[in-house]
Amino acid sequence: MKIKSELLTQPTEELSKEIRIELNENINTRDRDLAAIKEWLRKEPHLPNEWEDNPLMTFLRGSSFSLEKCKRKLDMYFTMRAACPEFFTNRDASSPALREILKSKLQGPALPGVTPNGRRVTICRGLHPSLDSQQITDTLKLALMIGDVRLVEEVVGVAGDIYVLDGAVLGPSLLARLSPSIIKKFMICVQEAYPVKLKEVHIINTSPIVERFVNLVKPFLKEKIRKRIFIHKEVKDLYKYVPQEMLPKEYGGQCGTMDELQERWTEKLIEYRDWFKLQDALIANESLRPGKPTNYDELFGIDGSFRQLAID
Repeated sequence: MKIKSELLTQPTEELSKEIRIELNENINTRDRDLAAIKEWLRKEPHLPNEWEDNPLMTFLRGSSFSLEKCKRKLDMYFTMRAACPEFFTNRDASSPALREILKSKLQGPALPGVTPNGRRVTICRGLHPSLDSQQITDTLKLALMIGDVRLVEEVVGVAGDIYVLDGAVLGPSLLARLSPSIIKKFMICVQEAYPVKLKEVHIINTSPIVERFVNLVKPFLKEKIRKRIFIHKEVKDLYKYVPQEMLPKEYGGQCGTMDELQERWTEKLIEYRDWFKLQDALIANESLRPGKPTNYDELFGIDGSFRQLAID
Protein backbone atom coordinates (compact mmCIF):
# COMPACT_ATOMS: atom_id res chain seq x y z
CA MET A 1 0.00 0.00 0.00
CA LYS A 2 1.49 3.31 -1.08
CA ILE A 3 0.84 6.00 1.51
CA LYS A 4 -0.96 8.85 -0.25
CA SER A 5 -1.29 11.34 2.59
CA GLU A 6 0.62 11.60 5.85
CA LEU A 7 -1.75 11.42 8.81
CA LEU A 8 0.64 10.22 11.51
CA THR A 9 3.58 12.42 12.44
CA GLN A 10 6.62 10.18 12.76
CA PRO A 11 9.06 10.48 15.69
CA THR A 12 12.13 12.64 15.17
CA GLU A 13 15.39 10.89 14.38
CA GLU A 14 16.68 11.63 17.86
CA LEU A 15 13.56 10.15 19.47
CA SER A 16 13.64 7.23 17.03
CA LYS A 17 17.06 6.26 18.34
CA GLU A 18 15.61 6.00 21.86
CA ILE A 19 12.60 4.07 20.57
CA ARG A 20 14.82 1.60 18.71
CA ILE A 21 16.64 0.85 21.95
CA GLU A 22 13.32 0.24 23.72
CA LEU A 23 12.09 -1.99 20.87
CA ASN A 24 15.37 -3.90 20.63
CA GLU A 25 15.65 -2.76 17.00
CA ASN A 26 19.09 -3.00 15.40
CA ILE A 27 19.28 -1.13 12.09
CA ASN A 28 22.10 -3.44 11.00
CA THR A 29 20.11 -6.66 11.47
CA ARG A 30 16.44 -5.69 11.07
CA ASP A 31 16.41 -6.37 7.31
CA ARG A 32 17.76 -9.84 8.01
CA ASP A 33 15.01 -10.36 10.60
CA LEU A 34 12.41 -9.19 8.07
CA ALA A 35 13.78 -11.61 5.47
CA ALA A 36 13.57 -14.44 8.03
CA ILE A 37 9.90 -13.70 8.74
CA LYS A 38 9.09 -13.53 5.02
CA GLU A 39 10.80 -16.88 4.47
CA TRP A 40 8.88 -18.37 7.40
CA LEU A 41 5.57 -17.15 5.91
CA ARG A 42 6.40 -18.81 2.59
CA LYS A 43 7.01 -22.12 4.35
CA GLU A 44 3.83 -22.13 6.47
CA PRO A 45 1.18 -23.90 4.36
CA HIS A 46 -1.79 -22.45 6.25
CA LEU A 47 -0.67 -18.80 6.11
CA PRO A 48 -0.46 -16.30 3.22
CA ASN A 49 2.70 -16.75 1.17
CA GLU A 50 3.63 -13.10 1.36
CA TRP A 51 2.66 -9.75 2.84
CA GLU A 52 3.93 -6.20 2.60
CA ASP A 53 7.16 -5.18 4.31
CA ASN A 54 5.71 -2.32 6.38
CA PRO A 55 3.19 -4.36 8.41
CA LEU A 56 5.70 -7.17 8.86
CA MET A 57 8.22 -4.69 10.25
CA THR A 58 5.54 -3.30 12.57
CA PHE A 59 4.94 -6.83 13.87
CA LEU A 60 8.68 -7.25 14.45
CA ARG A 61 8.79 -4.00 16.41
CA GLY A 62 5.73 -4.98 18.42
CA SER A 63 7.47 -8.26 19.25
CA SER A 64 10.71 -6.53 20.32
CA PHE A 65 12.37 -8.31 17.38
CA SER A 66 11.82 -11.73 18.89
CA LEU A 67 11.30 -13.85 15.78
CA GLU A 68 9.37 -16.53 17.66
CA LYS A 69 7.03 -14.02 19.28
CA CYS A 70 6.53 -12.30 15.92
CA LYS A 71 5.61 -15.64 14.33
CA ARG A 72 3.07 -16.36 17.08
CA LYS A 73 1.44 -12.95 16.68
CA LEU A 74 1.32 -13.19 12.88
CA ASP A 75 -0.18 -16.66 13.06
CA MET A 76 -2.83 -15.39 15.48
CA TYR A 77 -3.46 -12.31 13.33
CA PHE A 78 -4.25 -14.37 10.22
CA THR A 79 -6.16 -16.88 12.37
CA MET A 80 -8.39 -14.16 13.81
CA ARG A 81 -8.95 -12.71 10.34
CA ALA A 82 -10.49 -16.06 9.39
CA ALA A 83 -12.27 -16.63 12.71
CA CYS A 84 -13.91 -13.19 12.97
CA PRO A 85 -15.49 -12.21 9.64
CA GLU A 86 -17.67 -9.76 11.57
CA PHE A 87 -14.49 -7.70 12.15
CA PHE A 88 -12.47 -8.41 9.01
CA THR A 89 -14.88 -8.36 6.06
CA ASN A 90 -17.02 -5.63 4.48
CA ARG A 91 -14.52 -2.97 5.52
CA ASP A 92 -15.64 -0.18 3.23
CA ALA A 93 -15.66 3.00 5.33
CA SER A 94 -17.82 4.73 2.72
CA SER A 95 -20.66 2.22 3.21
CA PRO A 96 -23.79 3.73 4.84
CA ALA A 97 -23.46 1.59 8.00
CA LEU A 98 -19.83 2.46 8.73
CA ARG A 99 -20.21 6.05 7.58
CA GLU A 100 -23.04 6.60 10.06
CA ILE A 101 -20.89 5.39 12.95
CA LEU A 102 -17.93 7.51 11.88
CA LYS A 103 -20.12 10.60 11.46
CA SER A 104 -22.59 10.47 14.31
CA LYS A 105 -22.00 7.59 16.73
CA LEU A 106 -18.38 7.43 17.90
CA GLN A 107 -14.99 9.02 17.33
CA GLY A 108 -11.67 7.24 17.83
CA PRO A 109 -8.82 8.99 16.01
CA ALA A 110 -5.17 8.27 16.65
CA LEU A 111 -3.56 11.66 17.25
CA PRO A 112 -0.94 12.98 14.81
CA GLY A 113 1.99 13.35 17.20
CA VAL A 114 3.72 11.20 19.78
CA THR A 115 4.49 11.82 23.45
CA PRO A 116 8.02 12.83 24.50
CA ASN A 117 8.78 9.15 25.17
CA GLY A 118 7.51 8.09 21.74
CA ARG A 119 4.02 6.79 22.43
CA ARG A 120 1.03 7.18 20.11
CA VAL A 121 -2.20 8.46 21.69
CA THR A 122 -5.72 7.52 20.58
CA ILE A 123 -8.83 9.21 21.96
CA CYS A 124 -12.22 7.48 21.86
CA ARG A 125 -15.48 9.18 22.70
CA GLY A 126 -19.13 8.50 22.03
CA LEU A 127 -21.35 10.96 20.19
CA HIS A 128 -24.64 9.12 20.75
CA PRO A 129 -25.63 7.26 23.93
CA SER A 130 -27.23 4.32 22.13
CA LEU A 131 -25.84 1.85 19.61
CA ASP A 132 -27.53 -1.35 18.50
CA SER A 133 -25.68 -4.68 18.58
CA GLN A 134 -24.54 -4.45 14.96
CA GLN A 135 -23.26 -0.92 15.44
CA ILE A 136 -21.23 -2.06 18.45
CA THR A 137 -19.65 -4.79 16.31
CA ASP A 138 -19.01 -2.31 13.50
CA THR A 139 -17.43 0.13 15.95
CA LEU A 140 -14.95 -2.55 16.99
CA LYS A 141 -14.38 -3.34 13.31
CA LEU A 142 -13.50 0.31 12.67
CA ALA A 143 -11.05 0.28 15.59
CA LEU A 144 -9.26 -2.70 14.01
CA MET A 145 -9.35 -0.99 10.61
CA ILE A 146 -7.45 1.94 12.12
CA GLY A 147 -5.09 -0.62 13.64
CA ASP A 148 -4.48 -2.11 10.19
CA VAL A 149 -3.77 1.31 8.69
CA ARG A 150 -1.23 1.86 11.45
CA LEU A 151 0.43 -1.47 10.62
CA VAL A 152 1.28 0.11 7.29
CA GLU A 153 1.84 3.73 8.27
CA GLU A 154 3.85 3.54 11.51
CA VAL A 155 6.89 3.44 9.25
CA VAL A 156 9.43 4.42 11.90
CA GLY A 157 7.92 2.69 14.91
CA VAL A 158 6.53 4.00 18.19
CA ALA A 159 7.32 3.03 21.77
CA GLY A 160 3.79 1.94 22.61
CA ASP A 161 0.18 3.06 22.75
CA ILE A 162 -1.86 5.20 25.11
CA TYR A 163 -5.66 5.09 24.88
CA VAL A 164 -7.89 7.80 26.32
CA LEU A 165 -11.52 6.80 26.74
CA ASP A 166 -14.00 9.64 27.26
CA GLY A 167 -17.07 8.27 29.04
CA ALA A 168 -19.17 11.43 28.88
CA VAL A 169 -21.62 9.86 26.40
CA LEU A 170 -22.18 6.28 27.44
CA GLY A 171 -25.78 5.20 27.89
CA PRO A 172 -27.07 2.25 29.92
CA SER A 173 -28.61 0.74 26.78
CA LEU A 174 -25.10 0.28 25.39
CA LEU A 175 -24.12 -1.93 28.31
CA ALA A 176 -27.25 -4.00 27.83
CA ARG A 177 -26.34 -4.69 24.20
CA LEU A 178 -22.68 -5.57 24.79
CA SER A 179 -22.12 -9.20 23.86
CA PRO A 180 -19.52 -10.98 26.02
CA SER A 181 -18.52 -13.14 23.05
CA ILE A 182 -17.85 -10.07 20.88
CA ILE A 183 -15.81 -8.49 23.67
CA LYS A 184 -13.80 -11.71 24.03
CA LYS A 185 -13.05 -11.83 20.32
CA PHE A 186 -12.04 -8.19 20.23
CA MET A 187 -9.78 -8.54 23.26
CA ILE A 188 -8.04 -11.59 21.78
CA CYS A 189 -7.46 -9.57 18.61
CA VAL A 190 -6.01 -6.61 20.47
CA GLN A 191 -3.95 -8.57 22.98
CA GLU A 192 -2.71 -11.50 20.92
CA ALA A 193 -3.15 -10.78 17.23
CA TYR A 194 -1.90 -7.18 16.93
CA PRO A 195 1.60 -5.91 17.71
CA VAL A 196 0.27 -3.44 20.27
CA LYS A 197 2.38 -2.41 23.24
CA LEU A 198 -0.40 -1.04 25.42
CA LYS A 199 1.22 1.22 27.98
CA GLU A 200 -1.69 3.12 29.52
CA VAL A 201 -5.48 3.43 29.37
CA HIS A 202 -6.91 6.66 30.74
CA ILE A 203 -10.63 7.06 31.41
CA ILE A 204 -12.02 10.57 31.73
CA ASN A 205 -15.52 11.92 32.42
CA THR A 206 -16.29 8.77 34.35
CA SER A 207 -19.64 7.80 35.84
CA PRO A 208 -21.17 4.73 37.52
CA ILE A 209 -22.11 3.43 34.06
CA VAL A 210 -18.53 3.86 32.85
CA GLU A 211 -17.23 2.01 35.90
CA ARG A 212 -19.65 -0.84 35.18
CA PHE A 213 -18.32 -0.95 31.63
CA VAL A 214 -14.73 -1.15 32.89
CA ASN A 215 -15.67 -3.94 35.30
CA LEU A 216 -17.31 -5.80 32.41
CA VAL A 217 -14.15 -5.66 30.31
CA LYS A 218 -11.57 -6.26 33.07
CA PRO A 219 -12.00 -10.07 33.25
CA PHE A 220 -10.80 -10.26 29.66
CA LEU A 221 -7.56 -8.42 30.44
CA LYS A 222 -4.30 -9.69 31.84
CA GLU A 223 -3.42 -8.42 35.30
CA LYS A 224 -0.58 -6.22 34.02
CA ILE A 225 -3.00 -4.42 31.70
CA ARG A 226 -5.55 -3.95 34.45
CA LYS A 227 -2.87 -2.14 36.43
CA ARG A 228 -2.36 0.27 33.52
CA ILE A 229 -5.94 1.59 33.66
CA PHE A 230 -6.22 5.05 35.22
CA ILE A 231 -9.52 6.77 36.00
CA HIS A 232 -9.45 10.57 36.22
CA LYS A 233 -12.02 12.89 37.73
CA GLU A 234 -10.78 15.87 35.72
CA VAL A 235 -9.31 16.18 32.25
CA LYS A 236 -6.37 18.18 33.56
CA ASP A 237 -5.21 15.09 35.47
CA LEU A 238 -4.51 13.56 32.05
CA TYR A 239 -1.81 16.16 31.39
CA LYS A 240 0.53 14.33 33.77
CA TYR A 241 0.66 11.53 31.20
CA VAL A 242 -0.03 13.21 27.85
CA PRO A 243 1.29 16.70 27.04
CA GLN A 244 -1.65 19.10 26.94
CA GLU A 245 -0.61 20.70 23.66
CA MET A 246 -0.78 17.44 21.68
CA LEU A 247 -4.42 16.83 22.66
CA PRO A 248 -7.47 18.00 20.65
CA LYS A 249 -8.99 21.40 21.48
CA GLU A 250 -11.89 19.78 23.37
CA TYR A 251 -9.36 18.54 25.91
CA GLY A 252 -7.40 21.78 26.19
CA GLY A 253 -4.89 21.01 23.45
CA GLN A 254 -3.77 22.40 20.12
CA CYS A 255 -3.93 19.56 17.56
CA GLY A 256 -7.27 20.51 16.03
CA THR A 257 -10.79 19.47 16.97
CA MET A 258 -12.07 15.92 17.34
CA ASP A 259 -14.37 16.52 14.35
CA GLU A 260 -11.40 17.53 12.20
CA LEU A 261 -9.31 14.54 13.28
CA GLN A 262 -12.24 12.17 12.78
CA GLU A 263 -12.85 13.49 9.27
CA ARG A 264 -9.20 13.02 8.34
CA TRP A 265 -9.29 9.44 9.62
CA THR A 266 -12.54 8.79 7.76
CA GLU A 267 -10.87 9.96 4.55
CA LYS A 268 -7.87 7.76 5.31
CA LEU A 269 -10.03 4.67 5.86
CA ILE A 270 -11.84 5.32 2.57
CA GLU A 271 -8.46 5.77 0.89
CA TYR A 272 -7.64 2.22 2.03
CA ARG A 273 -10.89 0.72 0.64
CA ASP A 274 -9.19 -1.28 -2.12
CA TRP A 275 -6.38 -2.35 0.21
CA PHE A 276 -8.89 -3.66 2.76
CA LYS A 277 -10.59 -5.64 -0.02
CA LEU A 278 -7.28 -7.24 -0.99
CA GLN A 279 -6.73 -8.29 2.62
CA ASP A 280 -9.89 -10.43 2.55
CA ALA A 281 -7.92 -13.31 1.03
CA LEU A 282 -5.07 -13.07 3.54
CA ILE A 283 -6.37 -15.44 6.22
CA ALA A 284 -5.29 -18.65 7.88
CA ASN A 285 -6.50 -21.85 6.22
CA GLU A 286 -7.05 -24.29 9.08
CA SER A 287 -7.39 -27.26 6.72
CA LEU A 288 -3.73 -26.75 5.76
CA ARG A 289 -2.36 -26.08 9.27
CA PRO A 290 0.29 -28.63 10.29
CA GLY A 291 -0.89 -30.64 13.29
CA LYS A 292 -4.14 -29.82 15.03
CA PRO A 293 -6.29 -27.09 13.45
CA THR A 294 -7.43 -24.20 15.63
CA ASN A 295 -10.69 -24.92 17.45
CA TYR A 296 -12.57 -21.64 17.50
CA ASP A 297 -14.82 -22.75 20.36
CA GLU A 298 -11.76 -23.39 22.51
CA LEU A 299 -10.07 -20.19 21.34
CA PHE A 300 -13.02 -18.01 22.29
CA GLY A 301 -13.98 -19.90 25.41
CA ILE A 302 -17.46 -20.70 24.16
CA ASP A 303 -17.70 -23.34 26.87
CA GLY A 304 -17.79 -20.56 29.44
CA SER A 305 -14.12 -20.46 30.30
CA PHE A 306 -11.82 -17.79 28.98
CA ARG A 307 -8.25 -18.80 28.38
CA GLN A 308 -5.61 -16.57 29.87
CA LEU A 309 -3.99 -14.46 27.24
CA ALA A 310 -0.25 -14.31 26.87
CA ILE A 311 0.54 -10.77 25.81
CA ASP A 312 3.54 -8.53 25.87
